[in-house]
Amino acid sequence: MGLFDALFRSSEILGIAEETLEFALESSEASHPHEYMGFLRGTEADRLGLDRDGLVITDILVVPGTEANSVSATVKTSQIPNDVKALGSVHSHPNGVIRPSSADLETFGRGSVHIIIGAPYRRSDWQAFDSKGEPTQLNVIDVELPETDDFFDFTQADIDDELRR
Repeated sequence: MGLFDALFRSSEILGIAEETLEFALESSEASHPHEYMGFLRGTEADRLGLDRDGLVITDILVVPGTEANSVSATVKTSQIPNDVKALGSVHSHPNGVIRPSSADLETFGRGSVHIIIGAPYRRSDWQAFDSKGEPTQLNVIDVELPETDDFFDFTQADIDDELRR
């Protein structure tokens, strides 16, 4: 069975890795007063030592060229990778409101889980939502994250080139 088949066979999202949630909270706080935005990616649970089928959110992909201010974050859609591991999105609300705006709901169709993190970005200041904007339970799972050397297939020079465009 190939990776494609495995992802669709075990597409249940079991939760988010503890380290990944911490990264999102810290990144949101570091971006304040601007919004932070990224795309959630998963790893097969068995690759993380869990004896279950499904995916654990382990990575956040920040798309180069994302523009953010205090009320929105805009991603250049041409920069979003067509990635079967993309599970949804994460973004912050610097105003502290932890519920989706109408603009958020328009973007929630891509992926099945969307996380909103509100100021002041404490461990309790986040909520997961489904693609319709309804609150959903997302477990925080303490797992050892896999090495990420092969996660990035671009170099700093690639990023610099993109920013000069």
